[in-house]
Amino acid sequence: MARIDLDLAHAYRADPREDSDYALLPLKMSFEDGGAYALLGPSGCGKTTMLNIVSGLLRPSQGKVSFDGKDVTTLSPQDRNIAQVFQFPVIYDTMTVAENLAFPLRNRGVPADRIKARVGRIAEMLELNGQLNQRAAGLTADAKQKISLGRGLVREDVSAVLFDEPLTVIDPHLKWQLRRKLKQIHHELKLTLIYVTHDQVEALTFADQIVVMTRGRAVQVGSAAALFERPQHRFVGHFIGSPGMNFLPGRFLQLPKGGLLQIAGQELTPPEGEIGRLLEQTGEFSLGVRPEYVTLTPPEAPGALRSTVSQVQDVGTYWLVTAQVAHGEDGTAVKVRLPSQAMPPRVGDVVGLQVLGTHTCFYGRDDQLLHSTPPVIRKEAVA
Repeated sequence: MARIDLDLAHAYRADPREDSDYALLPLKMSFEDGGAYALLGPSGCGKTTMLNIVSGLLRPSQGKVSFDGKDVTTLSPQDRNIAQVFQFPVIYDTMTVAENLAFPLRNRGVPADRIKARVGRIAEMLELNGQLNQRAAGLTADAKQKISLGRGLVREDVSAVLFDEPLTVIDPHLKWQLRRKLKQIHHELKLTLIYVTHDQVEALTFADQIVVMTRGRAVQVGSAAALFERPQHRFVGHFIGSPGMNFLPGRFLQLPKGGLLQIAGQELTPPEGEIGRLLEQTGEFSLGVRPEYVTLTPPEAPGALRSTVSQVQDVGTYWLVTAQVAHGEDGTAVKVRLPSQAMPPRVGDVVGLQVLGTHTCFYGRDDQLLHSTPPVIRKEAVA
């Protein structure tokens, strides 16, 4: 295993001049030895480019890659001692399952007794031990990809194992089992794992640390809880969660005695302390709050935004309510998650929305979080 440090940028075109010319904008990032990481983001955000640079399949146009402090930028995947598992199975159909799993070890001259022991352990972890003597050609796509996963995991001396959306061909009902298996294998083998996916469920259930990417930029690295509770960038709030974070336009109104927040055209009492001062200095901002943390109240309740219910959906495990907060000629939609046992409002009902609380986030014009600590809400604002 190895600690991997990146200090680089990459563009597929010569002489990049603008941000849009880069597949990966300049970044500094570290993957700790033995850590489980996920690169998460939509198609085209740069996550596979980053993975291929780590593996050595692609050389960065600027900067360097280091393994345990050694510059490996010009080294091949073999010289970096990397194992990579791709989107589609890479196996030998004419070999048995056992022979496929043993192949990377035989290539490196590992003794036969150690090969047998290691193949047996990995096969048991992936529940392939009942198929070890079967030819790979006759197996399902699911089983073939499990073999491919096993070939990536079978080497004990590997610097890192890289996964490029490896569960794409797996039947949906098996994906959950395999994600849990990979997490279990990571805890047992302590390998450095980096996993590329556009599926937030895969990332959040597999990785200890998630790198959220958009437009060639890594906008936040953190645990699932950190990404959900305190997104450092508006994109993270939007991309993480189902549904994502609500965003409402806001600005600070300076008054002779103190000030007010104008949220979607309605006035609320601002938070106290550092955040209140930051909002005063910023002027215009976006308020972000997740549907789980919006509370329905009577429309005239202190601190509530007056809104009209436009949609009520029964999702099974919860109700999803959409309310329109009047703002000029248009309205701003706010989604609210209610427990399944709650009595939801009806379409057309006028309700109040409490959007200020300890989970509320505020973002500046650059879409970056203005604060790292939860806001302190004045009691009279929600009394």
